[in-house]
Amino acid sequence: MTETSTAEDRGAGRSARGSRQGNPLARFFNKIILFVRQVIDEMRKVVWPTRQELISYTAVVLVFIAVIMAYVVGLDKVFQWLVQWLFGSN
Repeated sequence: MTETSTAEDRGAGRSARGSRQGNPLARFFNKIILFVRQVIDEMRKVVWPTRQELISYTAVVLVFIAVIMAYVVGLDKVFQWLVQWLFGSN
């Protein structure tokens, strides 16, 4: 079943939330403090990798970068050879 609210219930909530009274500078700093608290709460939820996981992930990334570098160098050499063959070398 759904609950119905009266105009008084809806108005009371809106006036409390929509109130723009108070010092704007204080509201600004309250928002910053809220943001920092939320960041700290989210950081507590993070599952940090172990030292061994970090080492293995780093090794995987370095190997992947080396493979991509070799691929790009290989393509560069092939295109260099093609250009020299097409246009002749000096």
